Amino acid sequence: MPLPPRISVAKRPAGWSPGGPQPLAEPWPADCLPGDGEELSFLTGDFRILQLQRGHRWSLDDLLTAWWAVAPLPPTASLRHLDMGCGIGSVLMSVAWALPASRSVGIEAQAVSYGLLQRSLRINALTDRVATHHGDLRETQLDDRFDLITGTPPYFDIADGTVSDVAQRGPCRFETRGGIESYCEAAARHLAPGGRFVVCETALELQRVYDAAAAAGLAVRAQLDIIPRAGKAPLIRLFEMVRGDEATGEPPTCTTLTVRDEALRWTAEFAAVRARMGMPV
Repeated sequence: MPLPPRISVAKRPAGWSPGGPQPLAEPWPADCLPGDGEELSFLTGDFRILQLQRGHRWSLDDLLTAWWAVAPLPPTASLRHLDMGCGIGSVLMSVAWALPASRSVGIEAQAVSYGLLQRSLRINALTDRVATHHGDLRETQLDDRFDLITGTPPYFDIADGTVSDVAQRGPCRFETRGGIESYCEAAARHLAPGGRFVVCETALELQRVYDAAAAAGLAVRAQLDIIPRAGKAPLIRLFEMVRGDEATGEPPTCTTLTVRDEALRWTAEFAAVRARMGMPV
């Protein structure tokens, strides 16, 4: 039996406001409201996102990918952004919130995720500056070139485990439509001169990322290791890549970000991430 529709309630300090772009004023269109098995959750700032209660849900990986993509840019930056394999739109819409003067494009193959995304874009009043393409990123060839490209590939080879038959979960976790290699190849086709490709990967696949970048004609310029708790090993890594012909030949900068301290409190550096992305700290 499907779960009843759910709308999340914000837990925010009294009088606190994130500012930034706003969604449509309530009441929202009836066809954008969550149906059975769906939840309307908070994303970035006041933006909302539709997701399945028992499907793929937005996560820390998405938040950090979007944040690192926009971190060096002023909120007034006007650029062309592409999010590959955008799923339900967590990175796509977070970047759109953080850079309201920019225009974004998303590519997504899964029909369920794509449908949820279309409704979320309407709720967040983004249909005038965010375009989408329903298709496989390995086959989609766009006419434009992009100053910023983001991606959060699935992490696991289909030979390494059992692919879930729950809606969305299989392709979001397993490389049913390619992994980091396919994302690098697609990014290389669409990256404008001077552009950046920001991608997230499991910490277990370090050499594979560098090999995939080189094979696609890209170069890793920076690497950020995400440590979930002080004293733990990195859980995921973020990579910033540029076109190979623009690489300086210098080794990539390697830094770390710790999410929680030994007492499980957010660190000051992660609190700064949340503040930049319109979340209370």
